[in-house]
Amino acid sequence: MDTYKIIEVKQSVFEDNDRQADLLREELKRDKTFLVNLMSSPGSGKTTTVLRIIEALKDEMKIGVLEADIDSDVDAHTVSKTGAKVIQLHTGGMCHLDADMTKQGILELGTEEIDFAILENVGNLVCPAEFDTGASKNVMILSVPEGDDKPLKYPLMFSIVDVLLINKMDTINIFDFDLEAVKERVKKINPNIKVIPICAKTGEGVEEWANWIRSEVKSWNE
Repeated sequence: MDTYKIIEVKQSVFEDNDRQADLLREELKRDKTFLVNLMSSPGSGKTTTVLRIIEALKDEMKIGVLEADIDSDVDAHTVSKTGAKVIQLHTGGMCHLDADMTKQGILELGTEEIDFAILENVGNLVCPAEFDTGASKNVMILSVPEGDDKPLKYPLMFSIVDVLLINKMDTINIFDFDLEAVKERVKKINPNIKVIPICAKTGEGVEEWANWIRSEVKSWNE
């Protein structure tokens, strides 16, 4: 007879994180703060997209930003110039944020005067998809230069997001990128996903995403 106990560590970690994420969502709902977890590969244009949505909504909402990086404050410095309240989160080498890290950031950010908050997660299509941050909704950016086969390579990420922003649409004629193929692939993985082609550089499509946020913030506060 075996005299040792087997502990499923990964399962335990996820279950604990999920509980903390649910509690954080309840707190955000109570405080009427709508939090978007924004994920993507490095270089997809996350920060530029954040700057665009702040510009689109800054006169309507009080906006806060949580910038997550392994070890840098470059993005936080950039976002701070918009006037939005920003907190830098260093993950200490970890390639994702979990619910506890997010809550620490939210506590520092404060929810009293924040209607809409953005969590710019670490650039990675693997680990961030596995950890519920406690956000109200999940959004992912796929940039045109990355290719249209990403849904085939990283299905989990596409399965857990509510909105897919396809960025850098100004380059679609340069790269071999099939927009309709991407839509078809992600819909098979996630039938309820909303796909919005954008160009953060030019502003193309940003208003459609802004309208989605307006609608979600309203529903979150009801």
